[in-house]
Amino acid sequence: MNALQTLLGMPLPIVQAPMAGVQGHALAAAVCQAGGLGSLPGAMLSPEALRSELAALTAATDRPYNVNFFCHTPPVPDTARQAAWLDALAPCYAALGLSRDGVAAGPGRVPFNAEALQVLQAFRPPVVSFHFGLPDAALLAPIKAWGGRVLASATTLDEALWLADHGADAVIAQGLEAGGHRGHFLDPDLSRQMGTLALLPQLVQALAGRGPGGLDVPVIAAGGIADAGGVAAAKALGAAGVQVGTAYLLCPEATTSVVHRAALQSEAARHTTLTHLFTGRPARGIVNRFMHELGALNPAAPAFPLATAAVAPLRARAEAQGSGDYSPLWAGQNTRGCRAVPAGEITRALAAGW
Repeated sequence: MNALQTLLGMPLPIVQAPMAGVQGHALAAAVCQAGGLGSLPGAMLSPEALRSELAALTAATDRPYNVNFFCHTPPVPDTARQAAWLDALAPCYAALGLSRDGVAAGPGRVPFNAEALQVLQAFRPPVVSFHFGLPDAALLAPIKAWGGRVLASATTLDEALWLADHGADAVIAQGLEAGGHRGHFLDPDLSRQMGTLALLPQLVQALAGRGPGGLDVPVIAAGGIADAGGVAAAKALGAAGVQVGTAYLLCPEATTSVVHRAALQSEAARHTTLTHLFTGRPARGIVNRFMHELGALNPAAPAFPLATAAVAPLRARAEAQGSGDYSPLWAGQNTRGCRAVPAGEITRALAAGW
């Protein structure tokens, strides 16, 4: 076992990426049982739902698991920008026969807070991970106090150094190929983002000897890794483990929607791009009608996560008609490892590359 496996208590150096909206405890438990580190996404869960999912997860496995949260700064709602967003969506609403009257402007996602921490303290998860930086030190300290290990995503060298200096026990190198939301938090300039094979070795070198007592801070590679060959490549570049999400989307334990599963198994999955139409923050997904019509990066979209509410009625109506035209079909650039087999099988197949 290497330093990361010892740190996190997992037999295999495979971390299942937390994927809010397409999974619950079942997927995380299956990966844990196979020897990897299963992850439960908490970004879209109320305190009550988080408590319920954690109870189910701990009943399903006695192995270490990860709970993930966002830690963005909630934006101040802007009435004018919301109105402009609804105007931009007007043709979409008309095409689906929907009215824009009464469309909510709720956030959809909340950052890690005292309420979530209170729920966690009853379960004391072995690993807690964060996207978009780290929470305030006052929220991080109790996790450290119960012995929890902290992971966080970095998309640049500067972010990795910041995370290592602010409490991360291991850093996830999120390459540009990765599906779902970009984890950047120091600089929103997408031109500074890079692919996994360029980012990973830079972080490995920079974080060597930067941990407590002069130890290396382990780096977990994420983005474009879908099979044993990808795992082997990440290991060769110094990764202490890998984080994989897209490959698990067709597993029976995932809650991936019917339209999302269909898209993943179609030729459309060969074309993904970054878009902020669905939430207000760049995330990688399969290109669909919504992105074609509005442009994947449209300046009218409100700040994250305020774009979500106005898109929800479009998504619901289209999915009811069997269409993913207005759905966030999150996926990475490499979908070849995405198979409709149990999550344990995917985990063991990935680990064969180590």
